[in-house]
Amino acid sequence: MKERVEEALKKVRPALQADGGDIELVSVDENGVVKVRLKGACGSCPMSTMTLKMGVEKMLKQQVPEVKEVVAVA
Repeated sequence: MKERVEEALKKVRPALQADGGDIELVSVDENGVVKVRLKGACGSCPMSTMTLKMGVEKMLKQQVPEVKEVVAVA
């Protein structure tokens, strides 16, 4: 599943990079929880929670149905 999550993140990464940010996959556990690290402008953006939940999480759930939640880690 980790490989499929990484492939899905490649699709959202250009949008984040266009705003000066990036996303790094930290881990995927057996319960479907994906941990990511927001980098660059995304790490300090006040809208990063919305980007993570409404953008990244929504897209990942569509691409990889086993994903239950996406959380940011420091």
